[in-house]
Amino acid sequence: MTAAPAHPAPAPARRRLAGFTGAGYDKGRNTLWQAAWFATSNLVAMKWWCPSPVRIAILRAFGADIGTGVLMRHRVRVHWPWKLTIGNDCWIGEGAWILNLEPVTIGNDVCISQEALLCTGSHDRRSETFEFDNGPIVIEDGAWVAARSIVLRGVTLGSGSVVGAAATVGHSVAAGHVAASQR
Repeated sequence: MTAAPAHPAPAPARRRLAGFTGAGYDKGRNTLWQAAWFATSNLVAMKWWCPSPVRIAILRAFGADIGTGVLMRHRVRVHWPWKLTIGNDCWIGEGAWILNLEPVTIGNDVCISQEALLCTGSHDRRSETFEFDNGPIVIEDGAWVAARSIVLRGVTLGSGSVVGAAATVGHSVAAGHVAASQR
């Protein structure tokens, strides 16, 4: 027989999602511009037949700041191009998802591998109405985000750092260090 804990844990707060306001989140463009982006992205930019230079030109037309020598494969999803900066000589792999509710800044010579997720959005678990708790992502020069890995909001990946395949990173990684999933 085990003794009851001296101080039982409090019950988790009940979420009231009907009260969600989205306070503090700025999409950065009006509804018509957002709709135009989603249509263009889904009908053209993400398709296999759309060449990388055309895909990049479309992203630039919608406000992305993209350097030279960037290769962006098909099925790359960018939530808001006007909140995306990519340096020179980067590679964005097939199926990568840049869920940039807040700015994502990618340096030079960066590899974002297949099906990686960069997610700047989250919610405040303490908020009864589950309000946003977003933060930008910065990926410095020479970093590598390997296949199917996840980089969460507020993270900076230092120069030359590596996020191993299928790893989830919710904290910044110092320059030259490796963040890997635990086996």
